[in-house]
Amino acid sequence: MRWLTLYARSRQVPASLAAVVISAVAIGALARNGSAGPGDPRPAALILATGAMAASVGLSGQDLALDRTAAIRWVPRRVAHVLLAGAVVAAVLLTVQTVGEDIATTAFVVRNSAGLMGLIALGAALSGGQYAWTLPFAWLSFSFFAPPPTSTPMQVASWMLLPPETAAGTWTALVLTVAGTTAYAVAGPRR
Repeated sequence: MRWLTLYARSRQVPASLAAVVISAVAIGALARNGSAGPGDPRPAALILATGAMAASVGLSGQDLALDRTAAIRWVPRRVAHVLLAGAVVAAVLLTVQTVGEDIATTAFVVRNSAGLMGLIALGAALSGGQYAWTLPFAWLSFSFFAPPPTSTPMQVASWMLLPPETAAGTWTALVLTVAGTTAYAVAGPRR
């Protein structure tokens, strides 16, 4: 169990978890204030994206050369890290919801959490752990200001804000999850 504690500390898990909880509580409190209309997906998408961005810090260690030369298999650990971080981000939002009013459905939370963690993992594989947050930030920013999703390309572009039963949103999240997690697990974070 000591290796798990060392791994969590080296990946800044306690600080990331604190940031996930604080951002979820703050955005949840603002959403309960009545600024968003009923059924508005933006607060939930913002909570999940902020949580994923906070978790992205831990996708690269202190010394990438040491990670690459370690005598352990990194692929299963990287996959577990991404999936566990996504589960924690989703669980935090669902827990915050129990205290106040419902912000989003469970299906919405699971789909977006998985897709965002895949996007974070892809960002880590492409540009390193310190810049992994940029992909979900840019995609969420575009989604907030994009025109209404009437065509399939616009539905793919704004998948984070679509209802969970929308096929384009679900498939986009699934592709991002699989592609991002696979790229990160095999290649690791970029130097």
